Amino acid sequence: MQFFAIRNVDRPLTEIITDVGETSLDGVEFAYRVHETDKETVREAIDDAGLEVPAGHVELETLENDIEGAIEDAETLGYNDIVVPWGEPEFFESVNSIEEFANRLSEIANELAEAGITLHYHNHDQSFVETEEGLAYHVLADRAPDVMLQVDVGWALAGGVDPVDLLERYADRISMVHMKDIYIDSEDVPELGEGDLDIDAAGEAAHEINAEWLIYDNDEPHDPPTSHQLAADVLSEHT
Repeated sequence: MQFFAIRNVDRPLTEIITDVGETSLDGVEFAYRVHETDKETVREAIDDAGLEVPAGHVELETLENDIEGAIEDAETLGYNDIVVPWGEPEFFESVNSIEEFANRLSEIANELAEAGITLHYHNHDQSFVETEEGLAYHVLADRAPDVMLQVDVGWALAGGVDPVDLLERYADRISMVHMKDIYIDSEDVPELGEGDLDIDAAGEAAHEINAEWLIYDNDEPHDPPTSHQLAADVLSEHT
């Protein structure tokens, strides 16, 4: 479960971790609230709940300004993968701007690799605009070959791309898949399994490429305090 979904839940992070551990979910991917609690305490809660941490989402600027701090956080919390969760829309306006973004990612990836950490990039819909060399996402993947790809199937669908095709195309660079649902013709946010995403096809494709993790993601869950149980139920049913 991506913890962005519970960013506004008014409960201690350690209690939420305990609740997640009581579901069929196997892990949590950190973002935001992890910095509000002592990280040793968070790690203890993770271990007590029997959970794993596949990755942490860390902003591009944070990695560029304090990569040692990001590495320390990863070591304390127990993950070897860091994900850049966002690329500004202007990064994808041209091949030149994409190349600049790719170079920034590649430089960070090389530094993290020295610490035994792998860098991933998480897409949004702006990653799939057209450029003079084709879809921006493909240009970025080509220009940053050492960066892994954390495909968000919902945002890929929102960008006009078939998520299954995307997973198959980059199979050897994908170890984590974000399972987010969307409505193609509405800005409303559905719960997983209620929107236009073919969750069964996406889940099957993720299994076929041997992705290690399927990660529930919802920017605006209908009931954030219970979203962990919904995630467990839906992923268990469909994947």
